[in-house]
Amino acid sequence: MKFIIIGLGNFGASLAEKLTMQGNEVIGVDRRLEKVTALKEKITHTVCLDATDEAAFYSLPHKNTDVFIVAIGEDEGANIMVTALCKEANVKRLISRAVNRLHEKVLGALGVSEIAHPEEESAERWSKRLCMSGLVDSFELNSNYSIVEALVPEKYIGKTIQEIGFREKYELLVLTILKSTEKETTFGRSVVTTVLHGIPKPDTKLERGDILAIYGYNDHIKSFL
Repeated sequence: MKFIIIGLGNFGASLAEKLTMQGNEVIGVDRRLEKVTALKEKITHTVCLDATDEAAFYSLPHKNTDVFIVAIGEDEGANIMVTALCKEANVKRLISRAVNRLHEKVLGALGVSEIAHPEEESAERWSKRLCMSGLVDSFELNSNYSIVEALVPEKYIGKTIQEIGFREKYELLVLTILKSTEKETTFGRSVVTTVLHGIPKPDTKLERGDILAIYGYNDHIKSFL
């Protein structure tokens, strides 16, 4: 996949490196030359420009990029301006960083549906989420093993745990299954809640919308997804 990351502070730089290591093409953008220089040997491409400048922003390859990530954190105004330019350019997928609740509300008002909170979520978690289709969340145990929550891939809907062969084929362990169920509140409103279904049995059949909690080697998880 091809990513453009605007803002190469701690979060942006770390995410750019991890995505590059996972085989993606990453363009890192920052207006500070020292940040760009520090990463030029570690990621695919680096560009020194001020992305808040409309002409400079439109010099970036928008149409051929899968994901734009606005990782600017120390300047909320610049973050919002670049995010607005991304929305105006109709980029394929946009993720923007929020530094506080008010900032998040502004991003939401701009129509941003994917918002990163680096203070709460690591670059490692975001790199997994971006590289593995269907990934809902992840918890890294070490550099090689993780526990992830992932939507059941389309081709496995209607199949049992045994038929899929998690252990035999993928060397993965399914810890539990989370299912969304609709409940009625005391006031008569319907709300969707997620319910844990314990340790699944070999004959447990997977349904559309099920979220699997899986433990295993990162490459095996990626292969399964």
